Amino acid sequence: MKASELLKGLQYSVICGDEDIEIKEIYNDSRKVGAQGLFFCIVGAKFDGHEYIKDVTEKGAVCLIVQKDVNPVPGVLIVKVESTRYAMGIISSNFYGNPSSKLTVIGITGTKGKTTTTYMIREMLMSAGHKTGLIGTIEIMDGKEVIPANNTTPESMIVHKKLKDMLDNGLDSVVMEVSSQGLMLDRVAGVDFDYGIFSNLSRDHIGPNEHKTFEEYAMWKSKLFTMCKTGIFNADDAHVDMMTEHAACKIVTYGIHGDYDYKANDHNLYNKDGHLGIGYHLSGKLNGDVLVNLPGNFSIYNSLAAIAVADLMGVPFDKIQAILKTIKVKGRVELIPISDKFTIMIDYAHNAVSLESILETLREYNPGRLVSLFGCGGDRSKERRFEMGEVSGNMADLTIITSDNPRSEDPQAIINDIKTGIDKTTGKYVEIIDRKEAIRYAIMHAEPGDVIVLAGKGHEDYQEIKGVKYHMDERDLIREILEEEDVTKICGYNNRYFA
Repeated sequence: MKASELLKGLQYSVICGDEDIEIKEIYNDSRKVGAQGLFFCIVGAKFDGHEYIKDVTEKGAVCLIVQKDVNPVPGVLIVKVESTRYAMGIISSNFYGNPSSKLTVIGITGTKGKTTTTYMIREMLMSAGHKTGLIGTIEIMDGKEVIPANNTTPESMIVHKKLKDMLDNGLDSVVMEVSSQGLMLDRVAGVDFDYGIFSNLSRDHIGPNEHKTFEEYAMWKSKLFTMCKTGIFNADDAHVDMMTEHAACKIVTYGIHGDYDYKANDHNLYNKDGHLGIGYHLSGKLNGDVLVNLPGNFSIYNSLAAIAVADLMGVPFDKIQAILKTIKVKGRVELIPISDKFTIMIDYAHNAVSLESILETLREYNPGRLVSLFGCGGDRSKERRFEMGEVSGNMADLTIITSDNPRSEDPQAIINDIKTGIDKTTGKYVEIIDRKEAIRYAIMHAEPGDVIVLAGKGHEDYQEIKGVKYHMDERDLIREILEEEDVTKICGYNNRYFA
């Protein structure tokens, strides 16, 4: 493909070289550059691609995309743009044949609920015959393989390559999580969004390596609604006006407390034989009863967002209802049904905000006891440990403090920091460093009516210790414990989950 074709849609100036030069491949990693390659000089936190110009041209790069003034290189096309990250998105889209324009693309942004909502949407669309891919925090599904994700929103080169793979694999739709970092770093530049969803906004991802202020965080979130054709908004969120202020899309609303396009009325909690869920009556553009196989008010909002997309894409209401009755998302209030006497679930809550949210949600079900099991990651802020300890001490009847990913730190030192927070409360706790033994304690000491949440790991299937990732999936740990212990009398275990 000629460089001139790749540059369509960009504002740029040519420092030197011929725009008709042929490009065989595009790269943003100097170590991988090959003959007839185009190299993006990305300015990152640790590396600056402009410093590798000599290296990549010696390896065969014939085109460089830069955002700084650089010296001409004989025989090399050097194109200067305002942002090489933005240019990478546009050029990647062109290189792969603008695949997003040939798919129905649904993007969801917000502080919480993105992952659960993407899976709800995918299942609904699949049930109606839409072959649907997924790009998110847990994994990428391209219609042929499932790939573990490294970032909520991958780099734009990966995004467009996977969209092309989805087309080649016969898919017609894709639902993807769009993080604030992904928007700020132009990881979705060049993506043609049909639908954008706003779930909610709270104070998260604000710090030295993320966003400087809450206002900046909100601004980047709102960017999605300048890129999509239809925006679907949680109109109950206190910050929805920040999302719609500069929106350049058709607006659709959902929520509980107003006259919205999709409104949940008369919600009721479902708690039977260790299963927790929530039901409500839907009104507006659709009317009927809905039962969601996930607990809490946030499940109402997540399901409303999914319902709105599915309805706008023509999914029959009975199929929508059927999916919500059975929906399950790995690591997101994921029920592990080993007992009729108590409830145990796995959730990704790994900071104070998310832990408080899940504990507050579960408290609404009036459990006999609310048991919180969690640890904190090593080489991370101690403030998070203090805060999570204090939240759990205030909200749980029993806290089981254990390990998460200790990384280079001593697990006991991390536990001691958590105890600093919990000691500000009157909450009861035990400390058990080994996570499997901590889960064993929770199961073996479970009482009728308990709701036990294993927080922090969620979908993760590893534990990182001293730079090494060891396999550790909490589902496997639970199964092993049940195989090792005679728990029939304790939890009424009948092997219906791990059969």
